[in-house]
Amino acid sequence: MNRPQTEQGWQVWDLVGRLGGQLRVIPGAVLGWDMGAALAMAQALGIDALIAADLLPEIEAVMVRKLNEQIGGGHG
Repeated sequence: MNRPQTEQGWQVWDLVGRLGGQLRVIPGAVLGWDMGAALAMAQALGIDALIAADLLPEIEAVMVRKLNEQIGGGHG
C-alpha cells in the first residue's frame, strides 16, 4: 500500500528506521526529526540528499501526527 517503489525510496525508508534517536520533543509532544542530523546521516549512508530532502518531510509529518495521537490518547 505505502511501500517504497524505488531503490531510493527503500534507502530513505531504511534511513527513517535509524532516526529514532533524532527526535525533537517537548513534554507531551513530538515536534519532528532533527533534519540536519537526518540529512547528515543520509549523506553518510550514501543516500541521495535531494531525494532524502524531498521524502523525509512528508514521512516526518505522518510520524509526528501518529505519535502525537498516541501520546494524546494516553491522557484521556
